[in-house]
Amino acid sequence: MHLEIITPDKKVFSGEIDSVQVPGSKGSFAVLKYHAPIISTLEKGRVKIVERGAETFFEINGGAIEVKDNNIIILAESVII
Repeated sequence: MHLEIITPDKKVFSGEIDSVQVPGSKGSFAVLKYHAPIISTLEKGRVKIVERGAETFFEINGGAIEVKDNNIIILAESVII
């Protein structure tokens, strides 16, 4: 899957991943390969990225996520690395 994390200022992350866990408005959820298309709002919290067994974390201050055809875009208000 391909993930991009974008803020109004810059692209924070772009790459191939195994999974991502995000702080959804109705609770945290994970996206795996072949996930159904979805658009959701995100709350302030931690984004966990798993790529080749390694975990990377970002703190976001809310935003939105779009998942479609194994492409994920997270539009974050701001990101703390």
